[in-house]
Amino acid sequence: MTPLLAVHFYASASGAEPVRDWLRDQPRETRKTIGEDIKTVQFGWPIGMPLVRKLEAGLWEVRSHIPEGVVRVLFTVDGSTMVLLHGFVKKSQKTPADDLETARRRKQEVDHG
Repeated sequence: MTPLLAVHFYASASGAEPVRDWLRDQPRETRKTIGEDIKTVQFGWPIGMPLVRKLEAGLWEVRSHIPEGVVRVLFTVDGSTMVLLHGFVKKSQKTPADDLETARRRKQEVDHG
């Protein structure tokens, strides 16, 4: 049996937690849906489509469906910890380059922190 993943929010050097802040700004039902999906990953890792899609080495996305569309939470797994790197409401087919770059930069900090 796969061990349960701990879930952590990425924290910048200054202590800011941008994913936590972004989540707080989402409507209650959206937060609930995202939380349930993250919990599914936490208890079922490794997990694949349709809930989780691998973007590249060490970088995945949780795909949450909400009435307004689709939410993505990009994360990495560091040992037995799921680190939530970046979240956004997806408006196009392709993951926007700036969102992907934000997640990559934060992942690098996690990897070398």
